[in-house]
Amino acid sequence: MKAFLPLWKRELQAFFLTSIGPVVAAFFLLITGTHFWLLASRLAQGPADSDLTAAFFGSPVFWLAMLVASPLLTMRLFAEEYRSGTMESLMTAPVSETEVVLAKYAGACAAFLMLWLPTLSYPFVLELCGARLPPLDWGAMAAGYLGTALIGASFLALGLLCSLFARHQVVAAIASLTLLGLLLSLGSVELPARLDSVRHLAPVLSVPLHMADFRAGIVDSRAVTLHLSATVLLLFTSIRILEARRLR
Repeated sequence: MKAFLPLWKRELQAFFLTSIGPVVAAFFLLITGTHFWLLASRLAQGPADSDLTAAFFGSPVFWLAMLVASPLLTMRLFAEEYRSGTMESLMTAPVSETEVVLAKYAGACAAFLMLWLPTLSYPFVLELCGARLPPLDWGAMAAGYLGTALIGASFLALGLLCSLFARHQVVAAIASLTLLGLLLSLGSVELPARLDSVRHLAPVLSVPLHMADFRAGIVDSRAVTLHLSATVLLLFTSIRILEARRLR
């Protein structure tokens, strides 16, 4: 794994030293920051059915940020290599498929966590500005960020696999966005009667239901195991596909 660190640094530089990195970060923080401020203003006006943590991690804007960030961070991982013609030189270099996949995935994960890291300061910034915030449940907030990291890990692994199959970044982003949208719809869409045999699996695989537990401060080992297993399986599949292409 000697080549892992240089490849990882290469992915981070490709994200932050190009225009896409600052643009994605600016829009992401603008959307999440504005949404957090609006939630805090609404909850500060009087009693509400949920606290600030539950409202933030369970809102449509949260899922919109997840849906947009994951494809944008992963669409270029392999598709850009194919487009620029550097894929062949990369695969003929003395690096293994495992190093390439894990380095690209680690770069996407690092960028994903860096996007969410500034959101930790939102409550403190609002308090410095004189906002009267409702009491925060720090345990639920920690669980919410843990759930965000776990769900983001599986989302990014799926996006990496889509980028491996696609030759263009836009195609990779659309494929990833479509699959993630279908995944998020599990548990909320009524299945036809002929699918009764698999209907009971929908709540188990429903990502919004998993996040509902996390934002309530409940860390369910089943959800943790599911997302970690999905991440490992998707990365293993990507490695095997890359190995098969290298042998052609």
